[in-house]
Amino acid sequence: MPPKNRFAELLPEITAWRRDFHEHPELLFDVQRTAGKVSELLRSFGCDEVVEGLGRTGVVGVIKGKTDTAGRVVGLRADMDALPILEATGVPYASRTPGKMHACGHDGHTAMLLGAAKYLAETRNFDGTTIVIFQPAEEGGGGGREMVADGLITRFGIQEVYGMHNMPGIPVGHFAIRPGALMAAADQFEIVVTGKGGHAAKPHDCVDTTVVAAHIIVALQTIASRNVDPLKQVVVSVCTVATDSTAHNVIPQVVKMKGTVRTMDAKVQDYVETRVAQIAEGTALALGARAEVHHARGYPVTVNAAENTVFAADVARAVSGVVDTDTPPLMGAEDFSFMLNERPGAYIFLGNGDTAMVHHPAYNFDDNAIPFGSSWYAGMAEARMPSP
Repeated sequence: MPPKNRFAELLPEITAWRRDFHEHPELLFDVQRTAGKVSELLRSFGCDEVVEGLGRTGVVGVIKGKTDTAGRVVGLRADMDALPILEATGVPYASRTPGKMHACGHDGHTAMLLGAAKYLAETRNFDGTTIVIFQPAEEGGGGGREMVADGLITRFGIQEVYGMHNMPGIPVGHFAIRPGALMAAADQFEIVVTGKGGHAAKPHDCVDTTVVAAHIIVALQTIASRNVDPLKQVVVSVCTVATDSTAHNVIPQVVKMKGTVRTMDAKVQDYVETRVAQIAEGTALALGARAEVHHARGYPVTVNAAENTVFAADVARAVSGVVDTDTPPLMGAEDFSFMLNERPGAYIFLGNGDTAMVHHPAYNFDDNAIPFGSSWYAGMAEARMPSP
């Protein structure tokens, strides 16, 4: 079965929504314009209820089926926020706000779920209730966590939940998914190394924090290469290094480093947190300096429930006929994981074709993917809550 014919008819309208969102990108929780338009459209579709301000700026729409004999409730989620990137696409509908850009396709996700909501409100060909979820602050703000904490799951009685993300490198209209861990947990750390600053010509009178920091950076790589089982995925990356001096002839007193840890297993996540501190503190001590480590847990591992992965793949197969059900896991993170920690569900990738990768200034969502994505969203509601 190809994409639903209704989405071919709606494609110009959905594309116009998507490009409007693209022209007006907003960051993190500051998505008032986007959320306002989403709410306005959901009301125009005839949703039974529209709730604004959930999880600070999230929007939820309630669509009841023709019948409700089994009391089923299915959640469908899209994200709304953009990235702090200067756009370099050159498209006519490029960002009107320099330094902000929809470089991850959340404009497409929002538009596709809106299209599905319009179709479901028109047809209501399901037995139960569909909850359409429009989330802010996926890009590092934890909007999924905030919506869950604000009662998303319990208030609307959601029993299972599904999400989607576009993926460059996969042909348009093709899908990819896997059961179990699909995307990594993302933690952050900061290491502050304190030594004894001084003149660069007299290093023997100093405790050189740049040398200490260099040793720590190299030693941290032994976590993946020598401490963790090679069959377990782990990434430890130091991404920024800053000293308290910018002079060419000063050994700095303090060096600050920031980085990220990516893991696919909760036990490995716990171990790496401990090991980063041990290595940083021990290396600094051995070289006569002191290291303070601050570790912050970020998004959990995104885990697809096995049964729900089958459901999601079956719907995708009906829409496109091409579904990779063993796609490799990614070390990127996704805060849809907070919703999956509350209820069973699945997260799926939709092909965006041969485009620049997400988070790149030349990335652009391919509007040809819209009928496939909207069909999958709507298909999940109809398949999981079939009419009697």
